[in-house]
Amino acid sequence: MEILRTENLCKTYGSGENAVRAVDNVNLSVEKGEFVAIVGASGSGKSTLMHLIGGVDRPTSGKILVDGQDIGAMNADKLAIFRRRQIGIVYQFYNLIPILTAEENILLPWDLDGRAKDENRLNELLTALDIADKRNSLPNELSGGQQQRVSIARAMINRPALLLCDEPTGNLDSKATEGIMHILKLANQTYHQTIVMITHNLEIAKDADRIIRIRDGKLEEV
Repeated sequence: MEILRTENLCKTYGSGENAVRAVDNVNLSVEKGEFVAIVGASGSGKSTLMHLIGGVDRPTSGKILVDGQDIGAMNADKLAIFRRRQIGIVYQFYNLIPILTAEENILLPWDLDGRAKDENRLNELLTALDIADKRNSLPNELSGGQQQRVSIARAMINRPALLLCDEPTGNLDSKATEGIMHILKLANQTYHQTIVMITHNLEIAKDADRIIRIRDGKLEEV
């Protein structure tokens, strides 16, 4: 079952002679339960593509369908709700709220939705990500690897259709990187979470089921 599809997706910045096509006619299909890595150097268009798929930015042209929904056709309010419920995003620099505990950061999507706390789901993630003993800690009391685990738990709390990871290990040492990749593989293999990961590191990408290279805004299968 196809969970993500882009059709002739383009993103252009500037106009005329100064126009830069950061994403150039991209056609991508990802099946439910796949772990796909998109590899590219700085300036290749990989982060722009991630922002488009995640609904953070709007395309210049083309379509993006997530779980059968055309996110480009949604208004801002509908898109915000859809993103919160169906698209989990993990960033390189964690994006945790500093005055909230680890547990409060993880539960933020539920709080924004006005949903009741599901203690079983929360404990399941805290245990699986090995941060149960850090639930009451503030972000500045956690290591980089622990902060990224909190970020992953927050992204997964709603059981999203799609988990997007933008350089999830780019700010971590080798040991923490190994731990985060183990968690992503666990999420994919145990929870059948569909993952699209952006990275510049081909070695990290080898943990995925499929590797795609992006160069000058165009995709190439590896």
